[in-house]
Amino acid sequence: MIMTSFEQGRVHQMRIHVLPTKRFKTFAISLYIGVPLEESSVTKVALTPFVMRRGTESYPETLQFREHLDDMYGAGFGFDVFKRGDYQIVQFRMDVINDAFVAAEDSLLQQSFAFLGEVLTKPALKQPEYRNRYIDAEKETLRKRLEAIVNDKIRYAAERCIEEMCKNEPYRLHPLGERKAIDGISSEGLLAHYDHWLQSASMDLYVVGDTSLDEVQRLVEQHFQLQRTNETTYHMTPPARVSRDVQTIVEKLDVGQGKLNMGLRTSITYSDDQYAAALMYNGILGGYPHSKLFVNVREKESLAYYASSRFDGHKGICTLQSGIEIENYEKAVDIIKKQLDSMQAGNISDLELSQTKAMISNHVRELGDSAFEMIGYDFNRQLSGKSRTAEELLKQVEQVTIEDIKRAAQTFQLDTIYYLRDRKGE
Repeated sequence: MIMTSFEQGRVHQMRIHVLPTKRFKTFAISLYIGVPLEESSVTKVALTPFVMRRGTESYPETLQFREHLDDMYGAGFGFDVFKRGDYQIVQFRMDVINDAFVAAEDSLLQQSFAFLGEVLTKPALKQPEYRNRYIDAEKETLRKRLEAIVNDKIRYAAERCIEEMCKNEPYRLHPLGERKAIDGISSEGLLAHYDHWLQSASMDLYVVGDTSLDEVQRLVEQHFQLQRTNETTYHMTPPARVSRDVQTIVEKLDVGQGKLNMGLRTSITYSDDQYAAALMYNGILGGYPHSKLFVNVREKESLAYYASSRFDGHKGICTLQSGIEIENYEKAVDIIKKQLDSMQAGNISDLELSQTKAMISNHVRELGDSAFEMIGYDFNRQLSGKSRTAEELLKQVEQVTIEDIKRAAQTFQLDTIYYLRDRKGE
C-alpha cells in the first residue's frame, strides 16, 4: 500500500487536492459538489447532472459529446449522486490516459480540464434549443431510476427503514430525490437552481497522476469559468439522540419473501477516536461472511436468505438487512436481537476478532491500488474534518481489543424494526 497525502490549493473558492504520482498510466479526476439534503431541492440537484451529461456548448448533441471522449483516446466520464451524513453529493469522474503513453497533439490532461470545465459551467442546459428536450428526457431517466428502487424490494426495504427511522431528519431523503417532485420541475426552474447550486455548493476537485498542484491550479483557472464568492465547507451534525422505545413498522406489499431491516443509532462517527472499534463492531456483527448475522441467522438457523449490516460513519447509523420466510418473523427478530446482546456483552471469539481485522486491513491496503479509492478515502477527511491516513487507520484497527468493541457496542442502540411482508390475511 502506497498512499501519500494530497497537496492542497484553492481556485474560485474550490478546494484542489492533487496527488502527484507516476504509479498509474492514467489521470484520475474527481469533482465533488455537495449541498445539504433538503426536501425543496433534493430532486432538482439529482436531476442536474443527468442533464449536464447530455452535452456542452462545444458539443451540444449527445453523440458529439460522446465522440469527443472517444477522440481523447477513450477517456472515461461518469457521475454519481449519493449522500454522506445530511449532505447530498454529486461526483463527476474522468479518467484519461497519461500523455506519456500516447502521441496526442495537445495534452490530454489539458483536454480533460477543458471538457470538465465546460460540463460544469457551459452545459447544453444553458442553450434554449436543447434545454427542454434534454430536461424532459432526463426527467424520465430519473423517474425510472427511482421506480427501479421500488421494484427491487431489498433496496426498497432498506430505504423505507431509513425513512421511518429518520422521518424528522434530512437523512430520510433519497439522494436521487422524490418521484412526486419530478413533474413540478420546469426548465426555467432547473436552470435557475443550477446557477444557485454552482454558487453555493461545497466543491472539491481531486487529481491523481503525473502532474503537479501548480499545473492543476493553472488548468482550473483557465477552463473553469466560475464566479464563486464564498467558500463553503462541510459541517457534519452530531448524531441525533432519539429517546424513544424501539418502533416497529410493518408494511404489506405483493412480496414472496419477507424483508426484515433494523436501524441502530450510535454516537460514534468517522471523526471519533472510537471509529476503528465501530468498524470492527460492524464487521463482526454483519459485515462479512464470517459475521454473527451470517453464521447464526443464515447458516445455523437457516432463517435468512441473506443477512448483513452496514455502518454509515458520517451519520452514526448502522442498518441490518435480512430476507426471511414470512412466518419466521418473530424467530428472526429474536435471534438478531441475541446477536446485538452478544456484541454488547463482549461475546466475541479471538477468531472473529482476527478474521475481521484481516478483512478490514485487506480492504484498506487495497485502497492504494486504485486512484479513485484513494480519492474517496481522502474525501472522508474533507467531509468529517478528521485527518486519518490509511496507515493510521490500519494501526488503530490492529490495536482494537474485544473490550474496545464491547465499549463501542454499548453505544449502538436499536431504534427501528421495519418489516416488509405479503398481503395475506388483510
